[in-house]
Amino acid sequence: MSSSLLIFPDLVQNPIDPRLYGSFIEHLGRAVYSGIYEPDHPTADPRGFRGDVIDLVRELNVPVVRYPGGNFVSAYDWEDGVGPRAQRPRRLDYAWGVTETNHFGTNEFMDWCQAAGTEPMMAFNLGTRGIDAARQLVEYCNAPTGTRFGDLRKAHGYAEPHRVRTWCLGNEMDGPWQTGRKTADEYGRLANETANTLRQFDPKLELIACGSSGPGMPLFPDWERIVLEHCYGQVDAVSIHLYVRQDGHKSLADYLACPREMENQIRDVLAACDFVRAKQRQKKTMMLSFDEWNVWDMALGHARCERWAEAPPQLEQIYTFADALVVGGMLLTLLRQSGRVRYACLAQLVNVIAPIMTARGGGLWRQTIFHPFAQASRHGRGALLSTRLSGITHTDTPTHGPSPDVEAVATRDGDRIAVFVLHRGQTDAAPLTLRLEGASAWRVVEHQVLAAPGPGVCNGPDSAAVAPRPGPPVGIADGHTLELTLPPLSWHLVLLAPESHP
Repeated sequence: MSSSLLIFPDLVQNPIDPRLYGSFIEHLGRAVYSGIYEPDHPTADPRGFRGDVIDLVRELNVPVVRYPGGNFVSAYDWEDGVGPRAQRPRRLDYAWGVTETNHFGTNEFMDWCQAAGTEPMMAFNLGTRGIDAARQLVEYCNAPTGTRFGDLRKAHGYAEPHRVRTWCLGNEMDGPWQTGRKTADEYGRLANETANTLRQFDPKLELIACGSSGPGMPLFPDWERIVLEHCYGQVDAVSIHLYVRQDGHKSLADYLACPREMENQIRDVLAACDFVRAKQRQKKTMMLSFDEWNVWDMALGHARCERWAEAPPQLEQIYTFADALVVGGMLLTLLRQSGRVRYACLAQLVNVIAPIMTARGGGLWRQTIFHPFAQASRHGRGALLSTRLSGITHTDTPTHGPSPDVEAVATRDGDRIAVFVLHRGQTDAAPLTLRLEGASAWRVVEHQVLAAPGPGVCNGPDSAAVAPRPGPPVGIADGHTLELTLPPLSWHLVLLAPESHP
């Protein structure tokens, strides 16, 4: 059966915030130490930042990185990570059972963001601390000199403010694993009062309240309703977290369909947001921050490590080609929902359930999930276009119901159109006709295909078996119509430009 995608190049559905393609660095495992920071590494710069990692982060084109957690932040004293390294205390991190040296902290992260070409998204500790520590950290980062914390920052070598604009009001505060967890009412009131205090310092800060830790939590999505009834008027977005996993799915088709969980979660959280908006007669539309998402098989990557070790390997999941297809499906969901999802962070960036893996003192490699994310981040900017997909076959799955074998999204940035296509079918190639409406004629600039010999294929330090490759040449009949043949289990990027442009 032939399917078709009708694209309306001049009909914009909504702009796409570039921060949809953010990522996340937590003091967990080797994300920081021997991930982004390894002073003795051959590629390290004078500040200890691994140059080879920065190169791949720039290749991912990540616009914002959330820091320092995650579970870590809920017992973190930010003062431990500033000032002369020789005077910084070693602390026990209860969240992950390790010792934190504090050799890398707030100022190092700001320097790293500048080197990597990204912006910081900072998180406050609202677990063991609260309003006072939050306002002091904001002042340390953003206040001018001539003030207590501005001068402290200057004494640490940073006379100019860091000007951090985006802040997370805690992390997963409903989770029983979270240090200082709270009820929805307790957290909602604290979030409101913290946000109110921060806005007295700078009303232009972008503040994100904690949503529920995930759709499986007992109070989801009532947690969002209760929290927002306290703080709707003071925050700009509410966070969402979701990790999907192959374990528990009954078949490959069932697993490949699991991005549906993300779609359903967004729908339910938006319902809670819009209910509070109507109830309180608010004028502002609440946005979403999907600031933790990825594939994470929690039974994998849990190498046993010595209690209170320093930066041991933790959660170092090796991703398969099937995982890359699922990440592609989640990216399509985020793009479809980009009218309300302002921020999103792939969790995490290096070594810990990450697209980039490193060896201490050695090389690094791109995991399978690196590639769909890099393509979407680089080319899926600008605006989401209106499209119409028809003639799609569906596969019945026990967990997610009928799942479309083909999904597609189109974006436009200036005069370039990017079309992202996912084919979940496992046996037969799928013909797909793309038709561009309007008077303008178009041509194919590039067609890339991500495929593999099997769903379980992985990349490694000496193998890049899963990587985008040029697809078959594709012409456009009359400047409007092109025919694609989608191999089983494949991800595609098609770039288009006006026929008259070079």
